[in-house]
Amino acid sequence: MATRNLFPTYHSTLLLQRCLASLLCFYAVTNHQSDAFDYRDALSKSILYFEGQRSGYLPPDQRVTWHHHSGLSDGFRQGVDLVGGYYDAGDNVKFGLPMAFTITLLSWSVIEYGKQISDAGEYHHALEAIKWGTDYFLKSHTEPNVLWGQVGDGRSDHGCWQRPEDMTTERDAYKIDEKHPGSDLAGETAAALAASSIVFRGANPYYSNILLHHAKELFEFADKFRGKYDDSIEVVKGYYPSLSGYKDELLWAALWLHKATGEVDYYNYVLENAHSFGGIGWEMTEFSWDVKYAGVQVMASMLLKETLPQEQKQILHQYHSKAKHFICACLNKNKEKNLTRTPGGLMFIRPWNNLQYVTTATFLLTVYSDHLKLTNQELSCYRDSVGPDEMASFAKSQVDYILGSNPMRKSYLVGYGPVYPERVHHRGASTVSYKVNTSFIGCIEGYHSWYGHQAPNPNVLIGAVVGGPDKNDRFEDRRGNFMQSEACTYNTAPLVGVFAKLYGSEKNSMIFDS
Repeated sequence: MATRNLFPTYHSTLLLQRCLASLLCFYAVTNHQSDAFDYRDALSKSILYFEGQRSGYLPPDQRVTWHHHSGLSDGFRQGVDLVGGYYDAGDNVKFGLPMAFTITLLSWSVIEYGKQISDAGEYHHALEAIKWGTDYFLKSHTEPNVLWGQVGDGRSDHGCWQRPEDMTTERDAYKIDEKHPGSDLAGETAAALAASSIVFRGANPYYSNILLHHAKELFEFADKFRGKYDDSIEVVKGYYPSLSGYKDELLWAALWLHKATGEVDYYNYVLENAHSFGGIGWEMTEFSWDVKYAGVQVMASMLLKETLPQEQKQILHQYHSKAKHFICACLNKNKEKNLTRTPGGLMFIRPWNNLQYVTTATFLLTVYSDHLKLTNQELSCYRDSVGPDEMASFAKSQVDYILGSNPMRKSYLVGYGPVYPERVHHRGASTVSYKVNTSFIGCIEGYHSWYGHQAPNPNVLIGAVVGGPDKNDRFEDRRGNFMQSEACTYNTAPLVGVFAKLYGSEKNSMIFDS
């Protein structure tokens, strides 16, 4: 009897488990498909984030109220005013290269999607975020061939866990000049100033002209005195080394100056140096604060027109070919060299701060899909052709993953949705607000009392995009897990434009449906 009854009981149990599993799978799929995200809220939060990263004297209308004045003597020992700018991530150093890249992408977002940002009521705040960076760059560019590229030392800074308001670490400033060049740093800063000059052209023409003047001087400096900035500012090597060199930044800066001025010399520079600088040689699968080639290739390919002379057209076709490789790699449609994806569908480039590469790629996909739609084109990949709608849809899937449509059901945009990282690796957010308690917190005390504390951060770093999940979609919300839990300005910056585009598309769809 017992033996006879064993199989039916096991069979019934197995059948029940399968039914339950099927129901759970059905729920997961339908729940995933029914995710609806408030892109306007995400946009507002992403712009607000930059106020939490400000250094210097904070204005009366500062909205991130747990943050206060900091870095008020920056540059003093070197006899220059370097108060202001942004902290790049969760530490208190001001690194020039990633800061400039952040401002370039913020500006590009406003250039492409300014109307949608305005419709969301965030245009003024977006311009404020850009200007906080450009004001600092103008201060940093003290002479035509001098640019201050860093304030603070990562080694001493990482030995302390202090609010920026309490900093006792070294605040030495480091520069590049004719004898100590940094074409990558000067080039990216030129790109940021050129891009931002376009943004301010209508709102503040005088300021726009100043930005463009400095952008031109910095590009000339970068091109005439060539060299890698981390050979001149050696303290940056362990944090933001220029592994790609400086040639991508020279092409990038020239493109932005051409876009800002329409001057043919910058256009010719991009064509004449296309081969020797690697612009039409490198096939890329990342776009980042260090590696600009994919951005160069996408921007250059959008200059392709039928009326161009054959020689120019041929070079731009080669830029287009490399841009196509990057886009097709993101979509997994190349024969080889595609980007891998997590089981949940997220692009995965490398374990440390993977979301920075996802957000930049998503921005390029979004901009390029708009270009294809405007010009009535498709992209021919190895596997098949890709239309702008498919490209935009994939970009949206990456954004939705970040906002919570993922196996962890967690938003990686801090402060958005019901579940998000609460222990962000960030000194100011993880420590009691200076506005609440002005008592000095020392280096070691900060580590003992706040860094190692298991509770959620006392201050929510709204709008920050953390490093994100691993290749298996897993995320450990732990302050010491800096590979996943630290947020950076260049993670969030490209999403400003993408959120704006998605908000605008959703708004137009609602108007059309009604």
